[in-house]
Amino acid sequence: MTEFDLSTREGRWKHFGSVDPIKGTKPTTKSEMTDLQSTHKDFLFEIEEVGITNLVYPVLVDQFQTAGNFSFSTSLNQDEKGINMSRILESVEKHYDNGIELEFHTLYRLLKSLQSKMEQRDAGLDVSAKWFFNRLSPVTNMKAIGHADVTYGMAIEDDTVTRKELTIKAMVTTLCPCSKEISEYSAHNQRGVITVKAYINKEEEIIDDYKDIILDAMEANASSLLYPILKRPDEKHVTETAYENPRFVEDLIRLVAADLVELTWLDGFDIECRNEESIHQHDAYARLKHRK
Repeated sequence: MTEFDLSTREGRWKHFGSVDPIKGTKPTTKSEMTDLQSTHKDFLFEIEEVGITNLVYPVLVDQFQTAGNFSFSTSLNQDEKGINMSRILESVEKHYDNGIELEFHTLYRLLKSLQSKMEQRDAGLDVSAKWFFNRLSPVTNMKAIGHADVTYGMAIEDDTVTRKELTIKAMVTTLCPCSKEISEYSAHNQRGVITVKAYINKEEEIIDDYKDIILDAMEANASSLLYPILKRPDEKHVTETAYENPRFVEDLIRLVAADLVELTWLDGFDIECRNEESIHQHDAYARLKHRK
């Protein structure tokens, strides 16, 4: 049995099974290596989407840096074997500046870079992140950081935007109208999780505070907003506000839809609300879809 010098790192590695590299015969420089992805012949089918997913990268949402989870794709012609996936990261890095700004104009430029780098007509992405924002308590005006989840979706074909979507998921308070109606006092409430997927007009210029407008429609129509900090006067206000504005899940999504349908820069939306019931082991939910 070979004895190794255990006082050195290399000796310890070999003691635990590491071996010396073999002398290979294949090229070691990029210019001499075979590029299988660039092989051209009939590969039977065109592919609509091929790329990478679950790429975590720093992003900027309203100047807050957070982590974005990306999926990127391009089309692939029938006569091409594959895409060079490292070029996706090269395109991302081109637009990185202490984080990738999550705004549609930035994402469009990123997709154009990807489209050019990959030499494909179609390119698309989806990216999810936490959206942080300042929120004041309703009476004492104490500031703290609130949050919601956002997902941007975008796709292009040549110079044309073919998909432009924003999904926001936020939490609200809902108080049960039935419980309030039948009880001598009090009513049960719960935390509601409401999700809006907004289909944004692809030709119209989007306004600056589009996220705030959609979030306001989601939260203002609930029994009450949620707040990071509540002092006693705030808690009294929130409790009484919820009691004054009872909402079923059905009520909430209809009221949100009534606000969103007025927005000229939306082509449509999907709404879902799920209540984490406080007196049941199950959840209640409702969904609604609207297209203009």
